Amino acid sequence: MPILIGPSEQSIYPLVAIREGIVFPNTENALIFGRPKSVLAINEALKKDKKIVLVMQKNPASDDPPIKDLYEVGVVASVEKTIIGEKGEINALVKGIMKVKISEIIRETPFLEARVEGVKEEPIDDEEIQAMVRHISAHIKRAINLGKTIEFSFLMNILNIANAQDFSYQIAAVLDLKTGERQELLEEPDLKIRLKKEIDYVNREIRILEIEFNISSKTQKKFEQGMKDAFLREKMKTIEEELGGKNEDKEIDEYRLKIKRAKTPKEVEEKAMKELKRLSQMSQFNPEASYIRTYLDWIVDIPWNVAAKPDVDIKKAEKILNEDHYGLKKIKERILEYLAVMELKKQKAATAGKEKQPTILCFVGPPGVGKTSLGKSIARSLGRKFVKVSLGGIRDEAEIRGHRRTYVGALPGRIIQGIKQANAKDPVFMLDEIDKIGRDYRGDPSAALLEALDPEQNHAFSDHYLEVSYDLSEVFFLTTANIIDTIPDALLDRLEVIHFPGYTEDEKFNILKEHLISKQLAAHGLSHNELRITDAALKELIRRYTREAGVRELERQIAAIYRKVARELVEKKYKTRMVGLSDIAKYLGPYKYSAQMIEEKDTVGISTGLAWTHAGGDILFIEVAIMPGKGGLTLTGHLGEVMKESCQAALSYIRSRWDLFGLSKDFFTVIDVHVHVPEGAVPKDGPSAGIAITSAIISALTKIPVKRYVGMTGEITLRGRVLEIGGIKEKVIAAHRAHIKTVILPKENKKDLEDIPSYVLKDLRFVYVEHMDEVLREALVFPHNKPTFPTVSLEKFATLKEEKLN
Repeated sequence: MPILIGPSEQSIYPLVAIREGIVFPNTENALIFGRPKSVLAINEALKKDKKIVLVMQKNPASDDPPIKDLYEVGVVASVEKTIIGEKGEINALVKGIMKVKISEIIRETPFLEARVEGVKEEPIDDEEIQAMVRHISAHIKRAINLGKTIEFSFLMNILNIANAQDFSYQIAAVLDLKTGERQELLEEPDLKIRLKKEIDYVNREIRILEIEFNISSKTQKKFEQGMKDAFLREKMKTIEEELGGKNEDKEIDEYRLKIKRAKTPKEVEEKAMKELKRLSQMSQFNPEASYIRTYLDWIVDIPWNVAAKPDVDIKKAEKILNEDHYGLKKIKERILEYLAVMELKKQKAATAGKEKQPTILCFVGPPGVGKTSLGKSIARSLGRKFVKVSLGGIRDEAEIRGHRRTYVGALPGRIIQGIKQANAKDPVFMLDEIDKIGRDYRGDPSAALLEALDPEQNHAFSDHYLEVSYDLSEVFFLTTANIIDTIPDALLDRLEVIHFPGYTEDEKFNILKEHLISKQLAAHGLSHNELRITDAALKELIRRYTREAGVRELERQIAAIYRKVARELVEKKYKTRMVGLSDIAKYLGPYKYSAQMIEEKDTVGISTGLAWTHAGGDILFIEVAIMPGKGGLTLTGHLGEVMKESCQAALSYIRSRWDLFGLSKDFFTVIDVHVHVPEGAVPKDGPSAGIAITSAIISALTKIPVKRYVGMTGEITLRGRVLEIGGIKEKVIAAHRAHIKTVILPKENKKDLEDIPSYVLKDLRFVYVEHMDEVLREALVFPHNKPTFPTVSLEKFATLKEEKLN
């Protein structure tokens, strides 16, 4: 343990705070003193015995550290030599004499002066300390071999010192340590602990030096290899020149051969040869050389003259389309017509000039109805490669046309990349989600597609990266979209839109049976012998657990059932499993959607309308309440603007024909009418509920019930005419599902029944109407079956208390 000795005759010394570079006992160091207090303290020491106390400050950034910012342990040092600098600073060589502890600060101005006590350290020299000294010496030599720089005087002291205490201080002086670590070594009284810390610091420094050495070696090796390659290449060129050969290397010859084999058009070959000549004249160290190599790689890898070009077999194509997709009859017919036209044009191309593609097809429909998979089936039926590029969210025109080669990391656009991926110039190329292309300051990608999708122009498609034209006329382009409203008019004009309707329940059931069940069984490691689902369970799954136009959610629900059954089979609860109607809730929980059914009895003020949704068709109830008021019309149920206008038109029609409905002339002045469509969280819009709204209001005013088994759809005018509407297929199927018996349709929609399955048509009775009078005769329950309205006096309305729905 250190022994504190009392103050000697010279126990008061000037004190200098230093930022870093601490001086240990029996070590020398050159320091620069520039702060005024430090300069005055050095000068005071030089006047006396040249001894000062050096103490480390805790915050190196402080120019005038307070007393509390100084460490308590420092070193008494002797100022050996001094040199005055140009700005008055003192460059001094100082030598540490003894470790001391500050007892008291005697003076703070104009310089610091302190009373100190010397800390005497007794010499210790046992076998453990000798071993640690040898270990550190060996590692210091290794550090020097790895590149550590040590002043010669320090090195000689380290190698020649026999005293372990002084050895430890010399080592602490040469290590690369932080200020806090140096102070810890100075304050450490136990020599063994200090040597162990120094061993850790030496090992850390060697690890860092080894990493630096490896990096330096690799860099030097690469440089030497590059110099060697350059020297040998130049030597080969010189030899070839002496022998009369061409001044070209092997790489240039390989590129020239690839360009010839690519069978590119003449102007493309000329462009490639021009770039190749530039490459041959460049140094391999020129950064542009790598850009030219990348460009030439794209030129030779793009299929300029590689095509599948099989003959179109219409029968085979029809078979493949039917195998891969259920339903979609009209869409398949249109695709087969398209393929037939392609084949005829191909056969006559020799006499009629260059073959051109027919118009580009655009599949439009809700998600999950098979747009993308139909494109894959078309490619399979034609024997061509299939490429799909998703355009959703693209905002940069360069994504389509490519980046110019002046940009670092430039590449061709998505179209040329897709052609290269297919390795054929006539793939089936699907541009997916074309309705979700954006635009910003970088350009309009949809404008760049105009050239690619125009059969009159795409034989010379220009990509900014290639800088030459590429022939896209043999590419079979397909596009898909969910809606056409966001497709620019100029682009839409180049597309032939084919609408994909949502699947009906019957179509979903057959898709499940023929496609999805087998697919999910294979995906979950099951077989038909291990798991079966009854038809009733499948129909319940379609009706009560999904509500979508496509079948993606339906497939997810099937997958959920199969996962749970797979776990049961692994846990050996069953060997085989038959999932019935009662098991669906067990696996999937309570049903998510309620099945809309007709009312239980004929009711006043409630009619049944038919609606089209993205998920197919549905029925909706129109409820009307009459109450005392001043002629107000209240509309609720999350109705859109068009549907609100239909309600207003219906009421105006009724008021204009008040006498025919047995109402008083001023009946509307003493009542309020409230029209509500249930399921208020679901937005509803469109004009097709016009006749249902009119029927419900008339029923509420005249107290004549509406027939519960009658569903109706059609737009109404102020004169009572019933106009044509859309979505007939979905609406009629929804009516059939809800057990409606009679469907009232506009007469102009009679033609649309062709698309409806026969099993639906045979269960329904259809009434085609042109005027609202025909609707009322069929929809209302008239007394004695006579279509006449009872007289409702104004006094009856005036005394009306409240109208309640039955």
